[in-house]
Amino acid sequence: MRTAVRRWFDLRDEPGEPPDYRFSLANERTFLAWIRTGLALVGGGLATAQLLPPLPIARLREVVAMALLLLGAAVAVRSVDHWARCERAMRLDQPLPASRFPAILALSVLVVGLLLLAAVLVRAAR
Repeated sequence: MRTAVRRWFDLRDEPGEPPDYRFSLANERTFLAWIRTGLALVGGGLATAQLLPPLPIARLREVVAMALLLLGAAVAVRSVDHWARCERAMRLDQPLPASRFPAILALSVLVVGLLLLAAVLVRAAR
């Protein structure tokens, strides 16, 4: 794992030819979009923890806030890993790596949304 993290910081030592700069810039734009998503999730987690009143379901506010914070952190780590893997694949003229992470992220956001919807419905019923 230490080697993988070190490879995130410097791809110049990677074998193969540097890709066309347009592809590298497109890869970087995708990375930045993922980072924005991670920051939005972290912001949502902080807002949930600080601004929402206590929810009727025990500790739901804290669970949702922690889930959003952890998801935001996971998106940040996954984005840099995916960026490095794509850059490496382009250098070696290989197919870009497949990723299940967008589906996992979408399902996670769905679960968090459903939890909050349940809390709102319980509160409205009282």
